[in-house]
Amino acid sequence: MRLDKYLKVSRLIKRRTVANDACDAGRVSVNGKQSRASYDVKVGDIIEISFASKPIKIEVIKVIETVKKDDSALLYKVIE
Repeated sequence: MRLDKYLKVSRLIKRRTVANDACDAGRVSVNGKQSRASYDVKVGDIIEISFASKPIKIEVIKVIETVKKDDSALLYKVIE
């Protein structure tokens, strides 16, 4: 699954276009490297997102195309 779509499905970022813009601006990195929106997310990847207030670091646990809102937090684990 593409990185921008994963960020939207997991509800870390509300819209896919916003996720795409964040990737283009260099605010999203995977496994320590800045990544493009087309990066193929895999289980075990460490994603860091630099939000305006504070950065967030997560580990990918599941990659699923569609998920209910209540279950979206089960796709990742927050680190730190």
